[in-house]
Order: sequence, then C-alpha cells, then structure tokens
Amino acid sequence: MSGLLLVARRELGAYLNSLWGYLVAAIMLVIDGLLFNAFALGKTARYSSDVLEDFFYFSFGTTVITAVLLTMRLLAEERQTGTIVLVDSSPLSDWQIVGGKFLSALVFLGGVTFISLYMPALIFVNGKVSVAHIASGYLGLMLVASATTAIGTFGSAVAKSQLVAAVISGVIVVLALISWLLAKVTDPPLAEMFSYMSLFERHFQPFQRGRINTEDVVFYLSITFVFLLMSTRVLSARRWR
Repeated sequence: MSGLLLVARRELGAYLNSLWGYLVAAIMLVIDGLLFNAFALGKTARYSSDVLEDFFYFSFGTTVITAVLLTMRLLAEERQTGTIVLVDSSPLSDWQIVGGKFLSALVFLGGVTFISLYMPALIFVNGKVSVAHIASGYLGLMLVASATTAIGTFGSAVAKSQLVAAVISGVIVVLALISWLLAKVTDPPLAEMFSYMSLFERHFQPFQRGRINTEDVVFYLSITFVFLLMSTRVLSARRWR
C-alpha cells in the first residue's frame, strides 16, 4: 500500500507541477461553465431539477473527455521518454504501479470535478433543488470518472505514445457510449448486453435524475476493476518480456 501511495503522490505532483494538468482542468471548467450558462440555465424559466439534470448531462461529457486527456500520459509518457526502464526495474509490484497512477489521475480529476460545485449552487439563487439530488449526481460523476480513468490507464499501458493512448482510450469510451444504439438494431440476448454496457444511457441517467441504484454503482466499479486488471497484465507482460 505504501508503494501505491508513493506512486500516486509522485504522479499527482506531476499534474500539479505541470502546465498540462492546469490547462486540462481550466478547459474542463470553462466548457462546463459555458454549457451550463448557455443550455442548462438558458433564457427561459425552467424547473430547477431540469436545470440540474442538464448540468450533470454536460458534466458527464466533460468528465469523460478530461479523464482521457489526463490518463494518456500515465504509462505512455514513460515509454515515450525512455523512463519506462526505471519503472520496469523498480521493486514495486505491477498493481502498485498501475494503482498509484490510476489513483493520482482520479484524485486530480475528482478535485477538478468538485470545484464545479459552484454551478449547481447557483440554482439556489432563484430556485431550489434537493441536496440529495446534487450528491447523487456527483456520486455518478465520480463513478464515471473512475471507470473512464481506468479505461484511460489501460490505453496508456498498451500504447507507445501519448497520442495513440488517447486514441485507444477514446475509441473504447465511444464504443461504450454508443452501445445503446447497437441494442436497438440487434435481437436478444445481444440487445440486452449492448444496452447494459452503455456508460451513459442506462447507468448514468439515474444519478442524473437523483436516484442511486446499486446495479449502476456495481457496473462502474466493475468496469474500473476489469480495466485496471488488464492494465496490470499488460504491464507485467512488458516488464518480463
């Protein structure tokens, strides 16, 4: 555990001490703010709950994109710069390396996500929403962040460059996002499988509307575990090749 935290602390410091981390965070918050002001708030009177749902709808998209951008450097940068040799020869286990890098990206993304709390707080100026609805939405965002960060970690583990890592992660995320469309044109049991694998349509919408379902929590945690496991296997294969 100490090794995992050591890696996480090192990688988190890399985000905080580099322009890239602040640039990605700033772009995410700016886009979130613009979308919230232009579409969620709008110019016409709306129910406060509808405004909050739209906020989480747009935040889902920015969270997913930010996760891909933050994770593309985790292992691919080490390979691109040649420092992967130090990683391979370190006494740390594969789980500690992968887990530490994943945790650093998730903590950074989580911090940026919670900075956006001021946006739903603005709803209280002229309206009223349930604090539980806000908490549910942010829990959903963190679960999405966890799943997509794990996917991004896997993409960075298999790629030789950061750009390729971003492409691999992006393709996997897009396939998971559009799987509900495949469910509409296929027959059971494939239709049910494709529907269940949808990152947004089936599993995030309950959080967006203020509901917490155990099934959805388990889904995102399962995606996180599976892709971290695959990342560990890839790193192990590369280290002992």
